[in-house]
Amino acid sequence: MHRPSLLLALGVLTTAAVACAPATNDAAQPAGGAAGSPAAAASCAKDQLTLITPGKLTIGTDKPAYEPWFKNDDPTSGEGFESAIAYAVADKLGFTKDEVAWATIPFDTAYAPGGKKFDFDLNQISITPDRAKVVDFSEGYYTVKQGIVALGGGKYASATGLADLKDATIGVQVGTTALDAVKSVIQPAKETKVYTQQVDAVNALKNKQVDAIVVDLPTAFYVTAAQVENSKIVGQFAATGGTPEEFGLVFQKGSSLVSCVNEAIGALKSSGEFAKIEQQWLSAAAGAPEMK
Repeated sequence: MHRPSLLLALGVLTTAAVACAPATNDAAQPAGGAAGSPAAAASCAKDQLTLITPGKLTIGTDKPAYEPWFKNDDPTSGEGFESAIAYAVADKLGFTKDEVAWATIPFDTAYAPGGKKFDFDLNQISITPDRAKVVDFSEGYYTVKQGIVALGGGKYASATGLADLKDATIGVQVGTTALDAVKSVIQPAKETKVYTQQVDAVNALKNKQVDAIVVDLPTAFYVTAAQVENSKIVGQFAATGGTPEEFGLVFQKGSSLVSCVNEAIGALKSSGEFAKIEQQWLSAAAGAPEMK
């Protein structure tokens, strides 16, 4: 079997069964009045927003920017789930594409305490109570489950339940909710191997240093399609025992932009635009069996 091409990876992601879209929520009400009221409209007017660079909306994400979140490691293209989400929100706030600037922000720096070099950041960052103590989050823009990837033909490739993975050596990226999910939901007998970057965990699987890796489900499809030959998604599971895990846009603590962005997210959910973006870029997420 030859190593799948990037085009094959994209084909897998765009032709498989359509993922379930996040539940539609009403638009959040910004401070100063109800959504849609004159006070709300004035507070969220483009020229009234407090920005890092006047007249520019600065959005942060990590590099490399992986697919299916960003196509060809290029956040500026508008292609890939999170790039499309970013530009949809920017448009709702009144910014054209050439009025959006991108900043390279390492994953764990985005939600660390302190000042930020972005107006908001998106990088598959899950909303958690601990993180929310030092940064602000928007409403969730994607509800995610975890995917388990193993080498085809291996001992754990045919697992049908989480109990089947009790004796597996599992790899995860540091600072992700996948690590918490492995410890709290799978609870393997062997110590979980933690890697600085996602690609290190992927290489560990490729080199048979771990039996399986746990990543968010859309990334699991990309791993199997383009990164690790003869690998397969064993299944998917909820990270916190049924409580939905959501990705949120990240802001500096106390940012005045949060309410306006929440209003934009609410409108995009209500119009069905977010569901269309998810269908286009994350459609393969419905193809993995549910594991309990």
